[in-house]
Amino acid sequence: MTPKISVIIPSFKPDNYINECLTSLAVQTLSKESYEVIVILNGCNEPWKSNLESLIEKLKKEHGMCGSLLHNEWGNVSNARNIGLAQAKGEYICFVDDDDFVSDTYLDELLKKADKETVALCHPVSFRDKDNALLPYSIADEYFKRKQYGRQPFYKAKKFFQGPCMKLIHRDIIGDRLFDTRFTNGEDSIFMFLISDRIRWVDYTPEDAVYYRRVRNQSAHFALNRKNRYKSAWNKMRMFTKYYFSAPCSYNLKFYITRLLACIKTIIDG
Repeated sequence: MTPKISVIIPSFKPDNYINECLTSLAVQTLSKESYEVIVILNGCNEPWKSNLESLIEKLKKEHGMCGSLLHNEWGNVSNARNIGLAQAKGEYICFVDDDDFVSDTYLDELLKKADKETVALCHPVSFRDKDNALLPYSIADEYFKRKQYGRQPFYKAKKFFQGPCMKLIHRDIIGDRLFDTRFTNGEDSIFMFLISDRIRWVDYTPEDAVYYRRVRNQSAHFALNRKNRYKSAWNKMRMFTKYYFSAPCSYNLKFYITRLLACIKTIIDG
């Protein structure tokens, strides 16, 4: 049976966090034959490869999770996601980071809201790794502000389009488009803008469909220095502009402008 959803998880030298990530996916309320989990180990080999193989096999036996492990020597998250997209069999694509995890109704509720023109959005929660304290989160603020209105034009949920996680995307929206492997910062929002020409609506899940985002000091977000933030912002502006003017009748002008303004704010704030 072909799965409805392919969950793609890029991973580099994963810590024990990935156990929580994969276990949360193994116990989904959605029927096990309805989704597959694809982990792409990129830029590293042992002992992580053997550990992941054992974990995936354990979750298959205990919960019936359909999981697979791909290995790639090139340590690039965009390339890993592209490998996952090439392998994915699902009608819908769901991206999850290896140090995050989801609630047990996550996939089930997302699937109820998504279609070929609609990206389903979940309830995002951000927490600090060292003490599990909940953190302020602008995307969560947007969720609570917008979800009461139900299905609505996608550009109204602009904060959700900073990256590919916390949502369910129909494969027809992505098509043959890929993450740009030339960029190591800002590639997530570039990809989301690239595919936005095929998105018409967003819709919101109930609050029990949660994506838990773990904030660690080691994360790429904290590692970026001012120079790299400037460079990332300029690269994003350049690519947004390239894509928009390649098909101005297909891309949404309001969304394009909000993307530029966000980059300008990053440059000004330093």
